[in-house]
Amino acid sequence: MLTSIIQFPDIGTEIFAVDIGSFRFALRWYALAYIVGLLIGWRICVALVRSSSVWGAGAPPLQPKQLEDLLTWIILGVIVGGRLGFVLFYQPQYYFQNPVEIFMVWQGGMSFHGGFFGVVVATLLFCYRNGAPVLSTADLLAVATPPGLFLGRLANFTNNELWGRLTDVPWAVAFPGEAAQSCAGVVGLCGRHPSQLYEALLEGILLGSVLIFLAWKRGWLRFPGSLTGLFLAGYGSARFLVEFFRQPDMQFVTQDNPIGHAVHWAGYGLTMGQLLSLPMIILGAALIVWSRRRVTVNSADLVSTSDSL
Repeated sequence: MLTSIIQFPDIGTEIFAVDIGSFRFALRWYALAYIVGLLIGWRICVALVRSSSVWGAGAPPLQPKQLEDLLTWIILGVIVGGRLGFVLFYQPQYYFQNPVEIFMVWQGGMSFHGGFFGVVVATLLFCYRNGAPVLSTADLLAVATPPGLFLGRLANFTNNELWGRLTDVPWAVAFPGEAAQSCAGVVGLCGRHPSQLYEALLEGILLGSVLIFLAWKRGWLRFPGSLTGLFLAGYGSARFLVEFFRQPDMQFVTQDNPIGHAVHWAGYGLTMGQLLSLPMIILGAALIVWSRRRVTVNSADLVSTSDSL
């Protein structure tokens, strides 16, 4: 029995719309989140490459002018990777039967893990073409990404999507719509975890604050790959945790699998979000250890060579 419930602030998915004949142009909150997130991330990168002290004895991996070119590559990586990731990970059967709709990005449907892979590929290609160090460039992007994640999760909330499981916590939200209000055994309003806001706080505020602190105050940019590793492990851990409160993807929910596990055995399992997050956690932790050990070993070798001279 719910003792309190928060009504969903239904502000709509569109900021404004203009009809020109049969064509309708609309600026949506989700699109604005992408745009503003990319711009904030770009300015963070510019500030970091202009501050030579945070790089120690090394030079910044890119010049401010090069960051503008990298931004274009990243935008393409986010859009193409995010869309293809959603198609392949979440609704492959539907889109294989309706291939034309794969290109209809404006209808919604983006995957963070797919977008992340798209950014990785775009960054690797950019670094190869420009002769830029891959790990230091990746560290720049790691520090710059959380603002976009924060805004993207807020947009998920305003879009009334990716809401959480049924709950009776005091901050439970009554999301509108038949799907959100279809809760077995509940009479009246159905309150759910605002899991989008949980992710915004963990992936955006908490992870972003830690990354910025370590980059500016603790010299982690002197260890190429360490901030990238922390981002991977931090995002993966946050996503893995929030999956316990997030409503599972309906294509995985069956009568025998009400939790919506993508893989399960003996009553236990992992959701698709958790399954995709585990490699990020493992890779991130390994990258942190490797990057810091690599710099330490190189420094020790340099001291040994100097002493022998």
